[in-house]
Amino acid sequence: MGNELLRSKERILAVDALRGFAVMGIILLHNIEHFNYYSFPEAGSPLLSSLDKHLWDMLFFLFSGKAYAIFALLFGFTFYLQSHNCEKRGEDFRNRYMWRLVLLLGFGFINASFFPGEILVLYALLGFVLVPVRHLSDKTVAWIAFFLMLQPLEWCKVIYALINPEANPQQMIYSLGDVYPQLGGSSWWEMVKANFVTGQLASLNWAWCYGRVFQTASLFMIGMLIGRKGLFRMTDETHGRVMGFWQRTGIYALPCAVILYYLKDFIYSQIKNPFLKASMETIWNSWYNLAFMLVMVSAFLILYWINKGKVQRLLVPYGKMSLTDYITQSVIGSFIYYGYGLEMHRYCGTTLSLLIGIAFFLLQLAFAHWWFRHFKRGPLETVWHRLTWIGKKHS
Repeated sequence: MGNELLRSKERILAVDALRGFAVMGIILLHNIEHFNYYSFPEAGSPLLSSLDKHLWDMLFFLFSGKAYAIFALLFGFTFYLQSHNCEKRGEDFRNRYMWRLVLLLGFGFINASFFPGEILVLYALLGFVLVPVRHLSDKTVAWIAFFLMLQPLEWCKVIYALINPEANPQQMIYSLGDVYPQLGGSSWWEMVKANFVTGQLASLNWAWCYGRVFQTASLFMIGMLIGRKGLFRMTDETHGRVMGFWQRTGIYALPCAVILYYLKDFIYSQIKNPFLKASMETIWNSWYNLAFMLVMVSAFLILYWINKGKVQRLLVPYGKMSLTDYITQSVIGSFIYYGYGLEMHRYCGTTLSLLIGIAFFLLQLAFAHWWFRHFKRGPLETVWHRLTWIGKKHS
């Protein structure tokens, strides 16, 4: 029994490490993007220009659309854990969870003031979809998640484009380019105002137009289902079943990812209608990112269990304070690259920005290790936890 409890705890640590891996990918991407301020200096040499391009392509290949997908998957899993623990105590987590989402929305608004591309607001709004499905059967939830992952809105656009070949309606009403003057300007207050309103509307508009809304909601439900099935928890009794599931997932997802990756350019090249092409790109990229993400998750978890987390365990503290990591990335990153701060967008191409991102990540990682030697939860996680359970004694 003691060994089973130990292995259960290690399984939770594997999830924390996976979450830390996702946040690491996010911070590296955000740095080379200059936190969505696409202003870059001219490369000093052809060699540096080539290096910049290859590093950019590599990081986007590895993490773009995949790190956020892992984050969303684990969001649904966390909901399951909290809801299940409440049910074991005879409590209904629904109201606490919805209040928790309101608090997350507040954190998102703070983050949005510094970074016009953050996802906490989107997660807080979409998180409500888990409330009506939480007591549905596994099969029903799986079908709903499957339907959402198909990108039904985009298929409606495809049908519309086929019926009206000349149609090309404007989809992006708000653009991140609208806040560029404030991002590059010297006024912190003007940047905050632009980010909080126009920047956040642009971010939500982008998520709606490029399939992130339906994909995220689907991943929330998939994460909840994985929690129900105990597939993130390794014990002596479940070792074969859990390991077999992730091995099969990786084996099936890998060829799917390869096929989707190598066919996408051919598919896109056959479509002339820009409206139809945009919808097919959204559908195809959503499926490709899902397949690639499943390969990454499977490989990460299997390696964690085989090696008992000897290396990946370093990411556990980082993953345990992902909210703090994510928001401090935005606050400090905006100061590093935007006009009101150090204006490093003027001097840093992809290579230098990546080095800054790596240094930033290592500092956050060191801080996380130090913090958890003294405290149970991360700084913002403590605030979120206490406000979630306000009025009730809860450990």
